Amino acid sequence: MDIQALYNLFQATFQPDTNVRIQAELQLKQLEGTQGTLLSSMQIIGSEESELHVRQAASIYFKNAIKRYWFETESTPAHLKISESDKETIKGNILQLLASTPTVVRAQLITVLGVILANDFPSKYPGYLGQVQTLLQSQDPKIVFVGLLALKELTRVYKFKVSDREPVEEIIATFFPAIQQIGTGLINASNVEAAEMLKIIFKCYHHTIQLDLSERLRDSSSLIPWGTLFIQMVEKPVPTEGLPTDPEELEKHPWWKAKRWAYQCLNRLYTRYGNPTALTSDSKFKAFATGFVHNFAPNILTAYLKQVELWVAKQAWLSPRVLCLMGNFFEESVKDKHIWSMMKPHSETLITHFVFPQLCFTDADETLWVDDPVEYVHAKIDVLEDFSSPSTAATNFMTVMARYRQNAFMQVLALANNVLQKYNESPAEAKSPREKDGALVMIGALAPLILRKKSLANNMELFFVSHVFPEFKSQYPFLRARACEMVNHFSDLDFEDPNNVGIVFTNLMESLRDSQLPVKVTAALALRPMIRHEAVCEAMKPHLQFIMQELLAITNQIDVDTLSEVMDDFVEVFAQDLAPFAVQLCEQLRDTFLRICADMGPSADGVDEISDRAIDEASDKTMAAMGVLKTMGTLILSLESTPEVLNQLEIALLPVITFTLQNAIIDLFDGVFEIIDSCTFSAKAISANMWGVFELIYKTFKESALDFMEEMLPSLDNYISYGKEVFCSNEKAQHSIYDIIETVMKSDRLGENDRVYACKLSESFMLNCRGHVDKYIAPILNLVFHYLAPEEGIQTVEFRVQATEVVMNALYYNAAVTLRLLEENGWTQRFFDVWFSNLDKFSRVHDKKLSIFALCAILQVPVDQLPSTLQSGWPLVLNGLLRNFEGLPDAQAKRKEMEKMYNIGSDDSDDDSDDDDSDDDDEEGQSALEAALAADEDDVEEEWVDDEEDVYDEGHEYLEFLAQQAAKTRAAKADAGEEDEEEEDEDDEDIEDLEEEIYFESPLDDLDPYVVFREVFTGLQQHNPASYNELTKATTSEQQEFIMHLIQVAEANAAAAAEAAAGEA
Repeated sequence: MDIQALYNLFQATFQPDTNVRIQAELQLKQLEGTQGTLLSSMQIIGSEESELHVRQAASIYFKNAIKRYWFETESTPAHLKISESDKETIKGNILQLLASTPTVVRAQLITVLGVILANDFPSKYPGYLGQVQTLLQSQDPKIVFVGLLALKELTRVYKFKVSDREPVEEIIATFFPAIQQIGTGLINASNVEAAEMLKIIFKCYHHTIQLDLSERLRDSSSLIPWGTLFIQMVEKPVPTEGLPTDPEELEKHPWWKAKRWAYQCLNRLYTRYGNPTALTSDSKFKAFATGFVHNFAPNILTAYLKQVELWVAKQAWLSPRVLCLMGNFFEESVKDKHIWSMMKPHSETLITHFVFPQLCFTDADETLWVDDPVEYVHAKIDVLEDFSSPSTAATNFMTVMARYRQNAFMQVLALANNVLQKYNESPAEAKSPREKDGALVMIGALAPLILRKKSLANNMELFFVSHVFPEFKSQYPFLRARACEMVNHFSDLDFEDPNNVGIVFTNLMESLRDSQLPVKVTAALALRPMIRHEAVCEAMKPHLQFIMQELLAITNQIDVDTLSEVMDDFVEVFAQDLAPFAVQLCEQLRDTFLRICADMGPSADGVDEISDRAIDEASDKTMAAMGVLKTMGTLILSLESTPEVLNQLEIALLPVITFTLQNAIIDLFDGVFEIIDSCTFSAKAISANMWGVFELIYKTFKESALDFMEEMLPSLDNYISYGKEVFCSNEKAQHSIYDIIETVMKSDRLGENDRVYACKLSESFMLNCRGHVDKYIAPILNLVFHYLAPEEGIQTVEFRVQATEVVMNALYYNAAVTLRLLEENGWTQRFFDVWFSNLDKFSRVHDKKLSIFALCAILQVPVDQLPSTLQSGWPLVLNGLLRNFEGLPDAQAKRKEMEKMYNIGSDDSDDDSDDDDSDDDDEEGQSALEAALAADEDDVEEEWVDDEEDVYDEGHEYLEFLAQQAAKTRAAKADAGEEDEEEEDEDDEDIEDLEEEIYFESPLDDLDPYVVFREVFTGLQQHNPASYNELTKATTSEQQEFIMHLIQVAEANAAAAAEAAAGEA
């Protein structure tokens, strides 16, 4: 197609006539892969004679084609591959194109450049650095700007790239001194173009220090000029000319973006590389951090404190993102003793004037509450979205200070106490509800610390009566919500007066009826921990239907997965009370789930055009849908003893299962397979409806669920176990199971972990369909020996055990046939070598029982049908049996211990001996916090550290341990050399101890290995004495004694079983 025709197509994509537009888009789609289309598109984009909207359409088309087809995969159709000559032309002209296009078009081309660099630099794009250097050396600022953009895209490639980082050093050496000089020359400018360039310069620097700080950047000759530039940017007053007045628009202004990136660079330098308390002892940055924290970090702290001072005095505005970054820096500064010594004199000021105002309810909060209560809940309650929140950063800073520095803890409590006392003492017109809200936020954030400090915890009941209970009836909705939130924060507080527990519950129920969504949500979340109070549980029972209806109604208004967790807890605790309306509840949960899924919408091809907000919303909905699925699963399992209800629940849930699988909503596969597992396991039977689901599972597996073998296995095992009559007779069902096994065992996409589950499915197939799936034994053995036969075919212990057990199952299924197949394929010696050399790895009860039954099955094969290799080692079979029996009691004991462990928590006895301790010596009229503050400080124990000491995070000790272990390993490897590799491998295997699967069920569970052994052994003795004599000819006296012991145990077990059966009859 000639260039004019292509131009006309791009132009047509903006036509108001839908038919014309769609036709043009279809023709453009057909042109993909046509030789010359991309180069013609570049010409249209670069021509100043082209209309802007046409250039924009061409750039979007060009970007999408590059994103899809620049990097070729095996699945890329040949006709869509971009030719090497076209690629070279594009790389040779892309920077020139960037320099000649308007901003709206340039944005698309930057994405194109990023894709090309990510795939081709450095080996396939050797001239790129020279092209960028030429641009940066230009005297034209517009060309320099493009050079900076080109450098930014290059550094972005290495932002999160862990390996192949060698070019980074060359990039830093070649460009960073120059761009630092450019930045220094721009710092005093006031035009927007200078701000844009500074922002890009800072982003280049930040990209390179995201994962590592090179030696060149650690050197003072680089650190000082760069650090000075960043601090100059922090301290620079933003030029007022042309600034927007709207805060949201102001934050997007180039100067504030540049400031933000300067803050981010300084924060990254300190928190990742310059704070000694964040580094392990063997860190390569330890020396740098020691110098940084003494020589440079103080300058950052001083600059930040100055900005806070201006902000407090209302002489400067700070963007929310900058406030957040400041809070992050201050939080880290608490930990190093040197920086803390500088910050400590300012701690009270920071708490009062920096932290507290950010925790109070603001005008922006009120606007969001009124205009978009759903978004308010997401912003203030959904913790997943708190990483860039200035109030969250301020809260974290405050709590870290309070946790580790005693004077800061007392300052926070004193401020909160003063605000709350002032509120109580002021006349109505002088009360500040927003300040009270901030004080309650402070106390709520410190709840874990307060509850661990006896003098404070003992006074919190009075605190609630005085300051929290009144706000349940507040005229201000945000204080009603805060009262509910305080209950949640202090859910571990034990009220001495049972009437107060009743007051809390009554008020939460009223708040659940509130007209304001945020109040309802916080009330719902606060109800969850109230379940631990027995009296509250009893009081809840008459209201359960109302509570569940309200929770569902809220879930239909807002997608918050924590609400699903609340429902899940209620279903689990009150299952029997919910039984009368369980079906109705399940139907409502189903409808909620389907509504959420419908709101997700179909996935579009143009996914690159989806906004970050849309992605966040989709994530919220996915998490909410997962939560609803979990609640439905809990409901099914909780009603396992009511089969008539289960059948109705199953019918109600069918649309959930079919919708998810038919639409391949992969994010929800895990939850849906759990639902199928719950339905089939609870019913212990497969209904006609669920057989339809089995066919859908198989279809889904073939189309989109290959990676979900682990999640599918429990359901598939249930189908085979509880539908064995069908599987024993239905060839189609048998083939489906075998095809799943074969696909997983052969797929190059999957690893040993997935093949473990395929082996487990093979085991279920053979155990449950014994005698009915003969035709699949040989194919299954072929699949397994593809990995088991070669010496190095299997890497992990679990796969080796599970693959061996597939063969053991085949022996148990039909020993004669299996032995013949092993011999015909030359596998006999290899298999028995693997099996007997790894007997200690078969450590679980099921492993040992299967080994015993497989060996017993071999004993029943006539000697003349045994492979010659096995005939010569016939006594080894008995040795293997005895070794398994020796380890069986220990395995059974471990299993019983594990079963006991899983039952821990069923008795919720509370042995608190402090219930009668009463420290109510408070003077009348003294507030709860005042009483605590007046208490003996020795009673406020534990985590504070001396101001002359460093503070280390909770995870630091573990990281230090890992670093030491890694150092030991490196040293050991260096000392040991390659000759010890085999021994190390054996040690590694010893570490891999397979955990007992206490919920695993199989047909072997009902078989007594002792009884089976006695029957086989005595039968051999009576009916095949020659084989018996050959088997026992080498037994020692100890072994003979042990065999007699096994027979005695078998007789005792058989007698006990007969007595139990008679009793049941």
